[in-house]
Amino acid sequence: MIYIVVALKTEAQAFIDKYKLKKSKLSNHIIYTNSSITLIISQLGVINARNATQALINQFDITDDDIYLNVGICGAKSSYEIGSLLEIGFIVYEGMTYEFKKEKKCINCVDEAIDENRYEIVDMESYGFYDAVIHNPAIKNFHILKVVSDHFEPERVTKEGSKKLIFDVLASIENIT
Repeated sequence: MIYIVVALKTEAQAFIDKYKLKKSKLSNHIIYTNSSITLIISQLGVINARNATQALINQFDITDDDIYLNVGICGAKSSYEIGSLLEIGFIVYEGMTYEFKKEKKCINCVDEAIDENRYEIVDMESYGFYDAVIHNPAIKNFHILKVVSDHFEPERVTKEGSKKLIFDVLASIENIT
């Protein structure tokens, strides 16, 4: 099974449409499923991402074949092209660095939208997802995949734009998993 954690419905919509996922509930979360994918919408923020990821972990038996994904949009410096898919291997959160995949990108996880060029790559959920999966030794395969949505101009990100950005990288995400 592939378990996908996204923050927003707009990030989920490309998966829902392409894989014909059906809506249901898991405790206080909305999930979408088919026979091989379970997607959960966490809402924004570290705590929400951690809680949604933990809800998946608690609900479903984990096998060695399972893959956990955190997919979403991110802000990045202008050296990153809008629409670029980035595989994350380091997270900086509250002054601590967490490394889990060498030679992958480093993301700063923050608690509110950033509209200034202080970081290379930034999001608001990656650490919450990471914190939940890393504390479960049964999870052997996880990835954090972010799509550059803006160059520290969050006000320019639209619902339709977010959906298209994710849709455009679905084939690349399939190749990673």
